[in-house]
Amino acid sequence: MNPLSATVWKTLCPFWGEEYQVHLPPTFHMVAFYVMDEDALSRDDVIGKVCLTRDTLVTHPKGFSGWAHLTEVDPDEEVQGEIHLRLEVVPGTRACRLRCSVLEARDLAPKDRNGTSDPFVRVRYNGRTQETSIVKKSCYPRWNETFEFELEEGATEALCVEAWDWDLVSRNDFLGKVVFNVQRLWVAQQEEGWFRLQPDQSKSRQKEGNLGSLQLEVRLRDEMVLPSGCYQALVQLLCREVKLGTQGPGQLIPLIEEMTSTECRQEVATNLLKLFLGQGLAKDFLDLLFQLELGRTSEANTLFRSNSLASKSMESFLKVAGMRYLHGVLGPIIDRIFEEKKYVELDPSKVEVKDVGCSGLHRPQTEAEVLEQSAQTLRAHLGELLSALCRSVRACPAVVRATFRQLFQRVRERFPSAEHENVPFIAVTSFLCLRFFSPAIMAPKLFHLRERHADARTSRTLLLLAKAVQNVGNMDTPASRAKEAWMEPLQPTVHQGVTQLKDFITKLVDIEEKEELDLQRALSLQAPPVKEGPLFIHRTKGKSPLLTSFKKLYFSLTTEALSFAKTPSSKKSALIKLANIRAAEKVEEKSFGSSHVMQVIYTDDAGRPQTAYLQCKCVNELNQWLSALRKVSINNTGLLGSYHPGVFRGDKWTCCHQKDKTDLGCDKTRSRVTLQEWNDPLDHDLEAQLIYRHLLGMEAALREKHRELSAGTEAASMLTGCGEASEDPLAQLLQVLQDLQEAHSCSPVSSLPLEPNCLLELQT
Repeated sequence: MNPLSATVWKTLCPFWGEEYQVHLPPTFHMVAFYVMDEDALSRDDVIGKVCLTRDTLVTHPKGFSGWAHLTEVDPDEEVQGEIHLRLEVVPGTRACRLRCSVLEARDLAPKDRNGTSDPFVRVRYNGRTQETSIVKKSCYPRWNETFEFELEEGATEALCVEAWDWDLVSRNDFLGKVVFNVQRLWVAQQEEGWFRLQPDQSKSRQKEGNLGSLQLEVRLRDEMVLPSGCYQALVQLLCREVKLGTQGPGQLIPLIEEMTSTECRQEVATNLLKLFLGQGLAKDFLDLLFQLELGRTSEANTLFRSNSLASKSMESFLKVAGMRYLHGVLGPIIDRIFEEKKYVELDPSKVEVKDVGCSGLHRPQTEAEVLEQSAQTLRAHLGELLSALCRSVRACPAVVRATFRQLFQRVRERFPSAEHENVPFIAVTSFLCLRFFSPAIMAPKLFHLRERHADARTSRTLLLLAKAVQNVGNMDTPASRAKEAWMEPLQPTVHQGVTQLKDFITKLVDIEEKEELDLQRALSLQAPPVKEGPLFIHRTKGKSPLLTSFKKLYFSLTTEALSFAKTPSSKKSALIKLANIRAAEKVEEKSFGSSHVMQVIYTDDAGRPQTAYLQCKCVNELNQWLSALRKVSINNTGLLGSYHPGVFRGDKWTCCHQKDKTDLGCDKTRSRVTLQEWNDPLDHDLEAQLIYRHLLGMEAALREKHRELSAGTEAASMLTGCGEASEDPLAQLLQVLQDLQEAHSCSPVSSLPLEPNCLLELQT
C-alpha cells in the first residue's frame, strides 16, 4: 500500500493532519515516508524521505512521535524485491567449490521509463566476477543459471550477489544486493531460499537537516489473533455484564473505565463499541454508560462534557454507525462550499477587502458590504443544512435513533424539572452537532467527505458554518452568544434553527421497539455496499488479444458480490460472486500504461479461472479498492498464494516472460495488506484480541481490586457465599485472561490457525 496525502500548495511549512492505519504482513521490515513536490506538467520531484525500520518501531511500544530529518533519496538505496538463490559447497578435484545458482527474482524496482527494468545478476567472490544473461523488460526475471568458484578452506571473503538494470547508453542502475558469509556456508554446506535485496549504503550522505524535517506519530501494534472460540468466554462475560446493566453483580464495565488511562480511553471505547455492535448490544452498552455518567453528574451543564468512556464510545458509535447518514446530510452542502470558493468573513478585524474583488465595474466592495454578503451566504448554508437535517429522520439508522431515544429518556428522568427542559435536547446535540456534524464541517477530509483539504478561503467558510451549528446545538444559550459578538448577523437563523432542531430531535427519538426491530430486520436483508464508485473495466475473453481501451461503469462491492451498472441509479448486474474471488492485486504499469490498474482473479460458475482488469483514477482509490476486495474475501477458500502482476499478451506473460498461461505466478499475493477504513466490516476476533490486550495490561490492578472486594466479611459473603468463584464476574474475568495467555503461548503455535496482524498507525 502506498497512500498519498493531500497536496498543500505554495508553502515550505505544510500541515497535513492526516491519519492512516495499514495492516501489514508480520514480515515487513521498513516503512518509508517520501515528501514530494507536485508538478502539474512534469514528474513530481522527491524532496526527501524518512525511513523507520521495524526494529525502531518495536523499541517504541507506545509509538514513535516527533520530528524526523528528511534524508537524500539515493537511487542505490531505492531497492525492493527478493532474489531466489541456491548456494552449495561441492567437492572438487583439488579443493571444494562454491556453487551459486541464480534462479529468479521478483518485485524488482522499475528503473526504466517504461515501468520495467532489464535485470541481470553479478556474482562476485575472491576477485572473480561472473554475470547472468540480461532479461529484457521484466521486474520478475527467471535466469536458472549456475556459477562456480574455487573455495579455499579458511577463506574470509564474502560472496556478493548483486542485481543490476542494464542500460544501453547510460550507466547501469543498481537493483540491490545480498552478501553471504562463506564460513557459515561451509558449515551448512547448502542454503536455498528467497533473500531480500539490500541497498548499497557505502556512499556518504548529505548532512541531515538540510532538506527539512517531517513530524510523525507512528505506532506498530503486532497482534496474534486467535480462533473465534478462544475469545468466546471473554465476549460472553462482557455481554452478560451489559445485559444486566447497572444491576449487574460485578460491574466490569465501570471497573474498565476506572482503570483505563485518559490517553488510551478513545481506543478502548472504540474496541468495546465495535465488539458490542457486532453482538447487537451497542445500544445496551451505551445505555449502561449513560446511566453511569448520569449517576455521577450533579450539574446539568457539565453532562457529557468530559472525556469519559461514555463520551468517547458515543463518538466512535456515530463514526461507525452514522457515517453514511452524515455523508447524505452534509455531502451536498460541503461540495457546494468547495465549488463556490466564496470569500466569507464575519469578524470585522479579519476582513480583507482586497481578497473580495469588485462588486461592479466601477468600485470595490466596502467592508460593510463584505460583512453583509458573508452573512447572507452563511445564513443560506445554515438554513440549507438545517432543512436537510429535518428531512433526514427516516434516513437515520435505526440503531442510532434508538440510542438517542435511550439518551433522551435517561437525561429527562435524571433532570425532570421545568428549568432543565432543554437538557435532554442538549444531551443529544452535544454528540450529534458538537462531536459529529461540526468536526465534519471543519475537517471534511478527515470524515471522508472530500479527497483534499480545503484551501484557506474555504476553510474559513467551513469554520464559521461549524460555529453557527455549534450555537444551534447549544440551544442558542446566552453564554454561546457572548463568546463572539460578531456572529450576531446569524442570530435570526440560529434562533429559528433551535426550533427546527428541537422538532427534529423529537421526531428522531420517537421510535418504538417494534419499528426499530422492523427497520433493523429490513436492513439485515440488504447487502450494504462496502465500496462503490466509477471504474474503468476491461476483461480478458478467451484467447482474444487484450483491447487498448477501458469502459467506464459504476461498480458496487457488497458482502455478496462485485456488481456494475451503467450509472449509479441503473439496475446492477453481478460481475463476480464474492465467494469466487481468489486474489485482488496491482497490475504492472507497463501492461496498460497506467499505474492505477488492479486485477481481480476469480473463478466463473463453471470453475474456470478468469481475470477482470479495473482501472482507478488515482493511487489512493486503487489502494481503497484493493483493500476493500481483500477484506471481504479474506476467508474465501482457494485464495491464491502467487499471481502474475502482468498480463498474458501474445504467447507469454509480460511480467516474467513465461509462455505457460496456467503458470502459478511469479509474485506472491498480498491478501493481508489492507488499509483500515471507516466502513470496514466488523472484525469481531480482532476487537476481542485488542480488548484482551488492554485488560492484560491492567491485570495486576484487577487482581488488587479483587483482593480489596474480597477482604471484608460482607463482601466475601456476597462474592463467595455459594462457594463458587465462578459466580464472581471479576474472578471469572481474571480466569479468562489467564486462559487466553495460555492459548497465546501454546506450543506448537502451528497447531492453531493463528493469523498475525500488524497494524501500523500513521499520523502526519
